[in-house]
Amino acid sequence: MARIDPREAALVAVLLALAGGSWISTATRMNGMDMGRWTDPGPPAFFLTTWVIMLAAMMCPSVAPMVVAYVRIHRRRKSGRYAPYGCTAVFVAGYLAAWTLFGTAAYVLYVSAAALFPGFLASEPGGRYLAAGVVLAAAAYQLTGAKDICLMKCRTPVDFILHRMRHGYFRALRMGAEHGAWCVGCCWALMVALFPLGMMNVGWMALVGAFIAAEKMLPWKRLASRSVAAAPAAAALAIALVPAPMPAIAG
Repeated sequence: MARIDPREAALVAVLLALAGGSWISTATRMNGMDMGRWTDPGPPAFFLTTWVIMLAAMMCPSVAPMVVAYVRIHRRRKSGRYAPYGCTAVFVAGYLAAWTLFGTAAYVLYVSAAALFPGFLASEPGGRYLAAGVVLAAAAYQLTGAKDICLMKCRTPVDFILHRMRHGYFRALRMGAEHGAWCVGCCWALMVALFPLGMMNVGWMALVGAFIAAEKMLPWKRLASRSVAAAPAAAALAIALVPAPMPAIAG
C-alpha cells in the first residue's frame, strides 16, 4: 500500500476546509435572496466576490488532485532560488483568475441581455423556454469532442504538470491560469446553466459542483460525463413542459 505523504494530506485538508468555509460564507451571503430562475446577480462588486467564493466552494474539491500533482512534482524538481516557496498558492490563484475572467464575461453578457430585453428573461413563457434552451445546451455540450478534450486535461494532472512545469512565481501563475482555462473549457456550460436555474440557489450550486467533481474524479470518464449530461437535459425538459417555476433546491 502506498504511503500517504502527510504534507499532501494536509494540503487536501486545507483545500477541503477552504471549500467548507466558502460554502458557509456563500449560504450566509445568499440567505433571504430570491432563489428562482434568472436571479438578479446584483451589482458587479457583489457578483464578483460572490462568484470567487462560490468558485472556491465548488471547485476546491475537484481541483485537489491537480494541486497535489503540482506540489509533488514541484518538490521533486525544485532547486534553489528557481523554486521559491508559495508557488502552490500562486498556482491556485492563477486557476481562480481564469474562472474569474470567465465569470466577469458571463456577467457582462447576462446584464447586457437583461438591459436590452427588460423583463424577457423572467417572463412567461419566453423566459421559461429560453431557460430550458440554455440548460439543454449545457447538456448537449457534455457530448461534444471539445468537452472530451478539456475533460481529459483535467483528469490527467500528472501529465499536465510534467509537460509544463517551470519554477518561479510567474510560471506558477501561468500554469494555474492555463489549467483554469482548460477547466473553463470543460465546465463552462454547467456553470452557465446556473444562471437560468438560479445563480443564488445554494442547492443548485452544490448539485453542479457535485457533477463537476464526479466527471473529473470518478474512474469511468465516459460514463460520468454522459450521466452528467442526463441531469441538465431532464431539468431542461421540466422547465419547458411545466408552467410552474422550476423548484429551487433547498440550500
